[in-house]
Amino acid sequence: MTQTQAPAQEYLLPDVGEGLTEAEIVTWKVKVGDVVEVNDVVVEIETAKSLVELPTPYAGTVLALLVPEGETVPVGTPIIRVGDPAGATDEPAEPAETATDTLDLSNPAASGNKEGESLVGRMKADRGPVRRPRKGTASPASDEPSVPAVSARGSGSPVRPLAKPPVRKLAKDLGVDLASVAGSGEGGVVTRSDVEQAAAGGQGVEAPAPAPSTPARSTTSPGAGRETREPVKGVRRAMAGAMVGSAFSIPHVTEWITVDVTRTVEFVERLRTHRELRDLRVSPLLVVAKAAMLAMRRTPEINSWFDDDAQEVVLKHYVNLGIAAATPRGLVVPNVKDAHDLSLPELAAAFADLTATAREGRTQPADMADGTFTITNVGVFGVDAGTPIINPGESAILCFGAIRKQPWVVSTSSPDGGVVDEIVPRHVTTLALSFDHRHIDGEKGSRFLADVAAVLEDPAHALLL
Repeated sequence: MTQTQAPAQEYLLPDVGEGLTEAEIVTWKVKVGDVVEVNDVVVEIETAKSLVELPTPYAGTVLALLVPEGETVPVGTPIIRVGDPAGATDEPAEPAETATDTLDLSNPAASGNKEGESLVGRMKADRGPVRRPRKGTASPASDEPSVPAVSARGSGSPVRPLAKPPVRKLAKDLGVDLASVAGSGEGGVVTRSDVEQAAAGGQGVEAPAPAPSTPARSTTSPGAGRETREPVKGVRRAMAGAMVGSAFSIPHVTEWITVDVTRTVEFVERLRTHRELRDLRVSPLLVVAKAAMLAMRRTPEINSWFDDDAQEVVLKHYVNLGIAAATPRGLVVPNVKDAHDLSLPELAAAFADLTATAREGRTQPADMADGTFTITNVGVFGVDAGTPIINPGESAILCFGAIRKQPWVVSTSSPDGGVVDEIVPRHVTTLALSFDHRHIDGEKGSRFLADVAAVLEDPAHALLL
């Protein structure tokens, strides 16, 4: 007789952003045998935009981790199985997945899950769950296989060795058979050092005998150790695609201006002692941001978007101010929503939160959506300026260079009413503005850049904008 037990449930990778199609499994927060409750965080994934922690929509015991760390899978792929460990039936059941080289993707119900079953995001109704072909691998956090070691070549075939995609690529480049490498990572995962040691003829490798009809493949490479290949994925791949699309679809024009910002530097020093700002990080970038939003009042086209499909210019009556941030996972551009409504202390606090979150890799997709104008601060790297590429969906980007003390010609009035020119050390920076020349002509771009420069040269000029 068949025993009635709570069925095991598989959690499908959800779409946690706006139409994201895939994500990388970065870190499992649980292991096989752990007991989880609904909304417990079980995995950290990296999408094309950010790192995201996923909670489980199911309660029970973790029966299997279906995707190893480091693997990128499509939205809709089963990633973890949760249920009753004693839920086996007396009747034999088909294995959840076998190591066949192909699966029938035309039958969405083959996974035994309800389409769209997820806590975070939503499933696309027309996509259906898609299962990546797998070969009966063991769970990355367990020594026990999560599914029977069955393959299309027969029950006696070995299971596929566990290794992350970069490690598999390295093994391929070095001519190393992963099946012959003893993995030193957790759960027997083959690591980069294992492969490199195998290529060098080190310990832990049992060289397989080649098939009689196949010549033995060399396990050494003349270029071993001289190159490192890193896959372009996640945030970096999204950035690359966005920049290529922007660079070749928007006619960029870049203008430059060099400014004496001595008064801004002095102004920032005074702001740092202000009672509402003394606990916040205040830098010249704060003044640059405020100056840009003030300058938009005279040149609103800077804060707009050229809708190519409709052949319309969409003027934005709000400013979602993007600040380009370099992170270990690539460049991200989170934006401060409705920055035009914020006071200087509020803007400084928003910048602090934005920067801290970005550096931790926790910027959420919503924080990077709907930007209207971007500032990139290359000065923090000691760079004077650059020709920035416009962020998709916007029409302009301002590059803020390093502030340096340089000799500068200053004109002063003489006692006799004349003008005397002197060369004195001043704080000087360079601004560069790239704009969409389809609807922002040189006059508008120049006027905006000159207005920003005027505020930085003398912050009191802000009263005139």
